[in-house]
Parts: sequence; structure tokens; C-alpha cells
Amino acid sequence: MVNLRRCPALLVTAPASGQGKTTVTAALARRYRDRGRRVHVFKTGPDFLDPVILEWAAGQPVYQLDLWMGGEAHCRRLLFEAAGEADLILIEGVMGLFDGHPSSADLAALLDIPVLAVVDASAMAQTFGAVAFGLAHYRGGVAVAGVFANRVGSERHAALLAPALPQGLPLMGWLPRDADLTLPDRHLGLVQATEVADLDVRLSRAAAALQWHDAALPAAVPFAKPLETALARALEGIRIAVARDVAFSFLYRANLDVLQALGAKLVFFSPLADTTLPEADSVYLPGGYPELHLDALAGNHAMRDALRAHHRVGKPILAECGGMLYLLDSLTDAEGHRAPMLGLMPGDAVLQRRLAALALQQVELPEGTLRGHTFHHSRLETTLTPVARGTCPNGGATAEAAYRLGRLTASYVHLYFPSNPAAVAKLFQP
Repeated sequence: MVNLRRCPALLVTAPASGQGKTTVTAALARRYRDRGRRVHVFKTGPDFLDPVILEWAAGQPVYQLDLWMGGEAHCRRLLFEAAGEADLILIEGVMGLFDGHPSSADLAALLDIPVLAVVDASAMAQTFGAVAFGLAHYRGGVAVAGVFANRVGSERHAALLAPALPQGLPLMGWLPRDADLTLPDRHLGLVQATEVADLDVRLSRAAAALQWHDAALPAAVPFAKPLETALARALEGIRIAVARDVAFSFLYRANLDVLQALGAKLVFFSPLADTTLPEADSVYLPGGYPELHLDALAGNHAMRDALRAHHRVGKPILAECGGMLYLLDSLTDAEGHRAPMLGLMPGDAVLQRRLAALALQQVELPEGTLRGHTFHHSRLETTLTPVARGTCPNGGATAEAAYRLGRLTASYVHLYFPSNPAAVAKLFQP
């Protein structure tokens, strides 16, 4: 049995958010895919939007690598499996290289993955070298293989940047400043891939514009097979209806994998378009953008009645963030437009212009402890008493409430099911 696999790998990071990591990672993935290479891409940290963009670029599923939510063994297993299939592994970092606990640097150091530092060079010349030097030398154990200049003004600009880099830290590539290469965004991050009509054109354009030294890829990285315990099939024969459309799309692939590994049969439905709920023992309402589809959700009375009937007979429902907002009496968008929702959970929520919460969360539910994160712009008012409150691992004040009404469990927290599959099974068991 093979216990060690090797594959070239890069962790694509930056000094801060907004430097263009997703665009660069997607351009690299599309470039190598177009050349017949099999590229597996991962995303560090909690994120639902970037991974779908990266899937379109690479043509392969994208999973999270998060040392806190999933744990080291989970990350090692995903990388070991990818190394058995891929010609190249790309990992997009989260925020800046050293931001957060754990950080992208922690992941790179633990797994010995070389780093490609993306720097927005649009307003820089020689200072580009100082930023790169700082990233490479801020802490030990992190191997910065090279630097990538993003939003470069011209070839002359690129020619100014390369000599500014310290010896041993090469300029591995650059992308020009071009609005047509920029991925559109909104209040929770990038616009969803399915809503960007010309996404393939943008990705192909970015890959074609990429100035990249193919010979500069680092040597293959060894990935060891971790020890694992097989999951008990505690959901064998259980049918779970999973909401999935443009209003409810914040789904970790790993969550769906866990449900299937537990034995569940997954059936998907659209609260926006469907008038019937699939035959199911349990329902999973993930997060998304219900606030962008208020009238369509409010007008689908047949789906409202079906979900109410499901709850009335005591069947489980798990609702996360946007899924929870859908359960309320009403939801009001940022422009002040209010619409009735399902009325399964007493309360009203209002979207704000400013971020209301962004934090990792650990929640001790009656079924067990689960990890995840919260990221939302809405404020909720409800008369319900929480069954539990989340805690932040890095000492932050965010403590999201988890609510329980019969077999309905709802929270702003996006749970990461690999953190405790046994507890997840109990949430969905009839």
C-alpha cells in the first residue's frame, strides 16, 4: 500500500486580502488545465465563493484546508488523495500570509508546502522588493519559493520590479492591470460563479495574460497518508433533502461527503423554483443569499407549506445563516424591502450595510461539539432562548446563538461536518 505520494504544490498567498489571490490562483489553474495537466485546487480557511470560481478554472472539485475546523489529519488526507491524481496542487491562502490562528503560514510550515507570494504592485516600484523580503523573512519554517506581481502597469513596470527582489527570491510571474480580469464582488465576497455570465471568458483571458515561468515550479512535495478511522454508517437509508440554488449555495463539498459517508442519500431541491419538497427524512438548509431573492421565496407558497408540513410531523431540519433567515417571520434587505418568510421560527432579520459578524465558532450542541464559522451582514431579533452559544477560538467576542424548536436546529454558524461526523449524524437522524 502506498503511504507516500509526491506532487508539485504551491500555496498562493499575499500580504493582505484584496491583492488578487483568487484571480492569480484561477489563472494558474486554467493555464495548466489548458495544457493538459490535471490541477487540484484547495482553499485555506472558511469560504464558499472562491472555491466555486476555482472549480470552474481547474475543472476539479475544490475542498477546504483548515487546520482548526477540520484538523491536521483531515487536511493531510485531502492532500494525499489529491497527490495521487494531480500533476499540480494549488492552495489559495486566506487573508494575509500570517493573519489568523491558524494562518496560511501555519499550514505551509506544517506540511512543508512552498509559498508563492502575490503582491499588488499597481502603486509600487522598488518597495515591491521590501514587501517580498518581509514575507519571506518574517518567521522561520515558511519557504517562500518566489513572488508574483499582480496588477502590473506595463512590461516596463515589470522590469522595475524584478531587480528590486532580494537574491534567491525570484519573480515567478505577473499579471497586467486589466478590469476585464477582475472578478466581480458583493457584500459577502465574490459574486457567485453561476451569476458571472462571462466567467469562462474572464478565466481564459487571465490565463492567456499570465506571464509565468513554467520551469520555476518547485520540486514535488511528499504527502504522507494519515491514519484514519472509518465512519459508522449512522445515516444508512436516511434521505436528506438539501437546498441548492442561487439563494442557498453556501455548501462545503466536505459536508456533503460526510453525509454520504455516513450512509445518507442526498436529494437536492430549489426553494426558489420547486413547488414540492423531495421525499425526505431530513432537510438541510445551508446559507446563501436569500436577501437577493425575497419576493421569489415569499411567493413560493407551495414550498413554504411543504417545509412547514415537514417540521410539523417532527422531521429534522438543520438551517445555517441564510437558511435560518428563510425560516423567520420576515427578512428585510439592505434597501428596506421586507418580505414574509416561512414563519417556522419566530423572529425578523434586517440586512445592514456593515458586517455584523466574522469569526470562527465552536458550538456545543446537545448532539456534540461542532466547529465552523460565521460571516453575515444581518441582525436578528427573536424571542427564542438559545440552546447553545458559540465560542471563538482566538478569544474574540463573537458568540453566535444556536436555536432549537423540536427537531429544527438553526444558527448563523456554518458548520463544518468533518469536525464531528457523529454529532452531525444525530442532527439528521429521524
